[in-house]
Amino acid sequence: MRSMQFIRDIHAARLAEGKPVISFEFFPPKTDEGDRNLLEKTIPDLLKLKPDFCSVTYGAGGSTRDKTLMIVDRIQREHALTAMLHLTCVNATKAQLGEVIAQARALGIRNILALRGDPIAGSNAEFTKTEGGFEFSYQLVTYLRELGGFSIGTAGFPEGHVACKEGKYVDWDRLKNKIDCGADFVITQLFFDNTDYFEFRDYLAKAGVTVPIVPGIIPIMSTNQIKRFTALCGAKLPDPLLQSLEKFGNDDQATAQFGIDYATRQCADLLRAGAPGLHFYTLNKSQSTTEIVKNLGLQ
Repeated sequence: MRSMQFIRDIHAARLAEGKPVISFEFFPPKTDEGDRNLLEKTIPDLLKLKPDFCSVTYGAGGSTRDKTLMIVDRIQREHALTAMLHLTCVNATKAQLGEVIAQARALGIRNILALRGDPIAGSNAEFTKTEGGFEFSYQLVTYLRELGGFSIGTAGFPEGHVACKEGKYVDWDRLKNKIDCGADFVITQLFFDNTDYFEFRDYLAKAGVTVPIVPGIIPIMSTNQIKRFTALCGAKLPDPLLQSLEKFGNDDQATAQFGIDYATRQCADLLRAGAPGLHFYTLNKSQSTTEIVKNLGLQ
């Protein structure tokens, strides 16, 4: 297997070419059929678009640890595509995190997205630090930097983190600190109003942040689903968007087409304004993301 690239190097190379970095995110399925679908259908479909890298999420409390590692490993081995492991602090001691990191290193994984992670009961529950573990993601970033050998990503929140009661500017200052601890790039939470992303990016730039801040994009596929997601993560659905969605009722096909058109416009606007790339939350489906990337002429 050829050595995988560091994502920070991918960003530097694309910036020099004047091209955006395109990446796709997957989650570990709960069933064997879901695994087959993802590995044999969705991922090969999306790889036709020639993304720069993929990432795989880490289930609540590390519940999908082995499967996450397996999927990242298979993407890298079978498709020779750089893949990033998500890693969270939930329900793990420093020693246990060290074991996962050692496993990742042994598999040739060179990129890790360092996250605090949601409490097992969901993102609205209180986060409880594991005895002997980390309470904040900056501590995980610091630990990874000390261990060396990885390009480290972290999460950013254009509307402020749902758990940060002090407001978005305090949250953004904490992100600046996390970057100073060793994060090479930021991938944002999903959002639907680009002015939120621009304010977030410009605030960090004024604070001296120079690492890529990559917008996280979710293609809307169903109204109920997106209402559930935004309620969980604290992102807002702007009124005009919500009114448009309500018109489609339970017609998921019409909703999905609207979602493709909306995301295409959103992405085109972000790229025009200098976003360094696009990170698509694919929900393990290929059609919407494929249409958007093709609409943008990025494949």
